[in-house]
Amino acid sequence: MSEDLKLSILNKLAADGSIADTKTAFANVSSETILGALKSLESQEKVTYEAITSEVWSIEPEGQDQLKNGSYEARIYDAVPAGEQGISIADLNAKFGKLANLGMGKGFQNKWIKKNGANVVRLVDSIVDQVKADLQTIVATNGNPSAEVIKNLKKRAGLIKLTKTLSYKVSKGASFSTELKKQATDLTVEMLQSGAWKNSEFKKFNFDSLGINPNGGHLHPLMKVREEFRQIFFEMGFEEMPTNNFVDSSFWNFDALFVPQQHAARDLQDTFYLLDPATTDDLPAFWETVKDVHEKGGYGSIGYRYEWSADEAKKLVLRTHTTAVSSSVLHKLAQEPYKPAKFFSIDRVYRNEEVDATHLAEFHQVEGVIADKNMSLGSLIAFLDIFFKKMGITNLRFKPTYNPYTEPSMEIFSWHDGFKKWVEIGNSGMFRPEMLRSLGLEDGVQVA
Repeated sequence: MSEDLKLSILNKLAADGSIADTKTAFANVSSETILGALKSLESQEKVTYEAITSEVWSIEPEGQDQLKNGSYEARIYDAVPAGEQGISIADLNAKFGKLANLGMGKGFQNKWIKKNGANVVRLVDSIVDQVKADLQTIVATNGNPSAEVIKNLKKRAGLIKLTKTLSYKVSKGASFSTELKKQATDLTVEMLQSGAWKNSEFKKFNFDSLGINPNGGHLHPLMKVREEFRQIFFEMGFEEMPTNNFVDSSFWNFDALFVPQQHAARDLQDTFYLLDPATTDDLPAFWETVKDVHEKGGYGSIGYRYEWSADEAKKLVLRTHTTAVSSSVLHKLAQEPYKPAKFFSIDRVYRNEEVDATHLAEFHQVEGVIADKNMSLGSLIAFLDIFFKKMGITNLRFKPTYNPYTEPSMEIFSWHDGFKKWVEIGNSGMFRPEMLRSLGLEDGVQVA
């Protein structure tokens, strides 16, 4: 159809020189189809065209009914016999249904008929059905009647509607001919090798075209879960910690958390150490307090009884947990007048793990800390119950465990209906006083 239509347009131009209106020349072809053919021919410079917009009045389904059978009032008038007896309103309702009231209303208004008790009688001997006559004018004028006709018909809803039509005036282009030649859309290797490109006609690129919207921009499943966690923390009054510091000193990652420098977690097989730069000279002012707690103890602890090394604390690592961020934030909190606080973070951490089905060298850690006076293990368990319930996890079990910087510490398990077993879903605990007091938090402040 497309190729035939293009040829028809070209042959019409060849015969007549121009096409004044495609609506007349190709009455049975839609304007959309005409436009597609014209755009293709224009790209080959065979034609030029300009749009013609026109407005015509068309008859709606209700109007078509009245054009064929007469207006409602004329039908009612015709159904009323001459004479004083007339016809009963009940008989008109039975014959015309809901149209009876419409027709009688207009008939009364036109003074064609009147009520006589329970009957309707004629007032005039003959009528002119102006509505039907006006609709016939619409047809006779191809939708372009006089303003008076439109005025009359618009008084009645549902009879006519204004329709905008689009057609085109077409002229010969710079490369006009009646021959259609297939245009190449791409310059191929075969064309270059054979030399066929020299005689090929290439389709012009439309650089103004917007193209197809790419099917992209979807959220990664991990980001969806991350956002779900964030919203739960925000609902519970937490403040998000800045976690854009992926490289940190061993001091913040380990020492400030009361992790001894001989701990297995600090071995090369568990932690990524940087080569260049390998160390930092930037240790916080309270580093000597941390050193003393490690070597001699304090705050009810005897410490680890070893010689603490500042050089070891200065080594740069890819953070192994976001608790390194928590320790820094808690130290800043300690510099302000006491107030309860709740913080959370969700971001990437790095471990020198052997990669398998359940382990990666990079993963996301979700962490929350609550700092307040009179915090207890019961407070922590109550919070965890609420937190996991918001995720739809209700069947929890807690198991004692060991963490260097929390005491008491608990692993969190949930019953998995699919696996039919208890699955570990988290770790928790109360930060040790050796860590909290070294960071500067006052006595009585507990952090879970």
